[in-house]
Amino acid sequence: MSVHVLVDADACPVKEEIYKTAYRLKTPVTLVANSYLRTPEHPLIQMQIVSDGFDAADDWIADQATAQSLVVTADILLAGRCIEVDATVLAPTGKPFNSSNIGGAIATRAIMADLRAGLEQTGGPAPFSNKDRSQFLNALDRELGRLIRANP
Repeated sequence: MSVHVLVDADACPVKEEIYKTAYRLKTPVTLVANSYLRTPEHPLIQMQIVSDGFDAADDWIADQATAQSLVVTADILLAGRCIEVDATVLAPTGKPFNSSNIGGAIATRAIMADLRAGLEQTGGPAPFSNKDRSQFLNALDRELGRLIRANP
């Protein structure tokens, strides 16, 4: 199997960056969502629509992910599932998720969920910035290049 990008696409703010990098590196991309999203008509870009069941997109991505996959997701639990099969995982901010940092990220997520359940004001994530976009593009280029070199 060749290198492939899997995108948790519903709220992904970096789809255009993914397309441009995929065209340049000739890497197939599958966007996964539970409803139709407009995508470029290009042989490298595929849209996978899943049911609107709870975690249906996450389940599809986790089932398809391999060591030759680069997964783009902000979902920490999905990132953990993909890391278990040695997939490369990036957040839309460019932050890599890996076996060294996923445990802490999952623990922090659980703490924040508990705070929200107790009605603590947590403020939510920072707004997505141009710096995040640039960091993502650099990380995507670096990680896809690494995967392509390792899987000719």
